[in-house]
Amino acid sequence: MSKSKESTTRSLQKPRSDTLFKRRKTRQVKIGAVPIGGGAPIAVQSMTKTHTKDVEATLDQIKRLEEAGCEIVRLAVPDRESVEALGRIKKQVSVPLVADIHFDHRLALASLEKGVDALRINPGNIGTREKVREVVRAAREHDVPIRIGVNSGSLEKSLLRKHGAATAEAMVESALKHVRILEDMDFYDIKISLKAPDVFRTVQAFRLLADKVDYPFHAGITESGSLVPGSVKSSIGLALLLSEGLADTIRVSLTAPPEEEVRVAFLILSSLGLRSYGPNFVSCPVCGRCEVDLFTIVQEVEKQLASLRSDIHLAVMGCMVNGPGEARESDLGLACGRGAGVLFKKGRIFRRLEEDEMIAEFVKEAKRLGKSRKSKNTK
Repeated sequence: MSKSKESTTRSLQKPRSDTLFKRRKTRQVKIGAVPIGGGAPIAVQSMTKTHTKDVEATLDQIKRLEEAGCEIVRLAVPDRESVEALGRIKKQVSVPLVADIHFDHRLALASLEKGVDALRINPGNIGTREKVREVVRAAREHDVPIRIGVNSGSLEKSLLRKHGAATAEAMVESALKHVRILEDMDFYDIKISLKAPDVFRTVQAFRLLADKVDYPFHAGITESGSLVPGSVKSSIGLALLLSEGLADTIRVSLTAPPEEEVRVAFLILSSLGLRSYGPNFVSCPVCGRCEVDLFTIVQEVEKQLASLRSDIHLAVMGCMVNGPGEARESDLGLACGRGAGVLFKKGRIFRRLEEDEMIAEFVKEAKRLGKSRKSKNTK
């Protein structure tokens, strides 16, 4: 393949996201060393699903999240035991930690003393104005941002009465009320999230809020469900928000291990050309023309390359109809025939393989290519 032809192929496979999506302009905050908004890469975060006071279980989950690429981790802090555990956990991890606080401003104050990198609160539910002022003063002293988190399931009763339901308009009004509380105290190190369990209400809420504030947004579809349905719902919602530039950090909320949330989040960003999360992997759905065990081949290849973070294009195809074309356009591609296949490398036939050789040889060459190409995970 000529250099010009290869260049054209690559541009078709991975269109530049900055020509498709215009990011909303925001001020920037920092959670630990991670910049949020202001043109920074869209960050991926998740939340531990353990009881925070169970230090060992929580540490184990955070380490799995770090290995998956998670950039910010939130922890529930419902009591003093959790605060004490938070201090021990913070000393043993490098990823920034966010303390999720409700109802008791003292937990926020204590979490800041333990070195937490951000707070997630609703100023309206942690006590009197003076208690909020204490939290704001301490956050400023520790140079820690506050995320205002509005969830349709926990809106103020007064707003539910006014709007008749947890509408997008009610969510925005709640967020603005909480923002004004902080702004009145000269605190502007703020991030905002608006979440509902359905796509259109969430998207509409962010659209309504977007031109009213310049704070960065944390986006996601809350309580989206188990792995498959939740991933589908989250992908639709986040794709809409990302396409309109309405997300600066994202979380995929699943009833599943948190590392799966991270994997799905990065795959969403990667599919839109906004971040890279390792290889762009193409495989065919299989039909009656396939004469190898493609299900096993694909599953094993994906499993063995799960930790590869290089930005390469891989294809495993089941027959000779579309297979050679897809394989030729990839950095590494396999086009299968009857019990055998052809391995393409950089658009050229590299070698022919028997079925029992395919997995090992494909994985070996993919890792070799991966070492020579650095991941572009900074868009």
